[in-house]
Amino acid sequence: MKYPTLKRTVQSILDGAEININGDKPQDIRVYDDIFYQRVLAEGSLGLGESYMDGWWDCERLDDFFCEVLREDLGKKVKGRGIIWDVLKAKIINRQSKLRAFEIGERHYDIGNELFQGMLDKRMVYTCGYWKDAKNLDEAQESKLELVCKKMGLKSGMKILDIGCGWGSFTKYAAEKYDVEAVGITISKEQADLGTELCKGLPVEIRLKDYRDVDEKFDAVVSLGMFEHVGPKNYKTYIKKVSDCLKDNGLFLLHTIGANNSKKINDKWIDKYIFPGSVLPSASQIADASEGLFVLEDWHSFGVDYDRTLMAWHNNFDKNWDSLKGNYDERFKRMWDYYLLSCAGSFRARKNQLWQIVFSKNGVEGGYEPVR
Repeated sequence: MKYPTLKRTVQSILDGAEININGDKPQDIRVYDDIFYQRVLAEGSLGLGESYMDGWWDCERLDDFFCEVLREDLGKKVKGRGIIWDVLKAKIINRQSKLRAFEIGERHYDIGNELFQGMLDKRMVYTCGYWKDAKNLDEAQESKLELVCKKMGLKSGMKILDIGCGWGSFTKYAAEKYDVEAVGITISKEQADLGTELCKGLPVEIRLKDYRDVDEKFDAVVSLGMFEHVGPKNYKTYIKKVSDCLKDNGLFLLHTIGANNSKKINDKWIDKYIFPGSVLPSASQIADASEGLFVLEDWHSFGVDYDRTLMAWHNNFDKNWDSLKGNYDERFKRMWDYYLLSCAGSFRARKNQLWQIVFSKNGVEGGYEPVR
């Protein structure tokens, strides 16, 4: 046995979550390479994720493991090197600047439409579903799209903007069901190409464009799962752009993952392998950015639904892996498993939230009626 002292140190940290090394519970971890202990203690979450990708350890239920670890805040006990430098860089450098805007598209959303087609629902919605009355993923995503339309009060003849439109799922739904004209923008070429094809024949235009370059007026603006890529240095710029694009009597719906505390940086492993430059906003950061520009009409929190959504995505990914693995290797599979299941655990532990926030420019006359 190499590194017995380091193993004892790691076990003492895991004791806080009642997780054992080489134990028999589904959330216990099995370690195959003893250098794992040194790597995790030195590199924190980055070392934990990379060593999993490398096959140094495993776990029967990664989602349960992360739920327990995050619920007990064990990450505070293993910071890993370079955290202070990362925070300083985030204060100095705008990682989500216009020059870097398309990096997330190239690094994440352009890695293959077939991957997302195999993982997502039939409409290819890559945001949290709404499971209130849903029995499966398709129903949950359609319920979410309908919920957004109702919250925005869509009516025939409106022109709407979808910032971060993905493959056009919301614009297509709104055009089909509510007879609106829609413009969707994305920083992913693959999304723009497939989205245009999927919306063919509808009054929908999908554009490959950064939000800072939009210069039109719309009756309503929606943003589903894009604000996580905006970055703290740009929150005010983003909200100001939405205000400029929205007609005086229009509504803006912001659907975003949220953090319990204000941050400058994201988890190091997520930043390196999944969403480069992403930072989850806090409630206070959103409120500060919207102050003086919008009236807050409604704030709906349903983060527990993201746990169920992520588990459904992982089930689809796992079920369809045989048809996908010709384009991706085994290390990619372990990376993607880790991504989906660790995120599910974070929502289950209530460390991440999901918010739908409705804003108006001048306040809805007579008051806004919330939709659930």
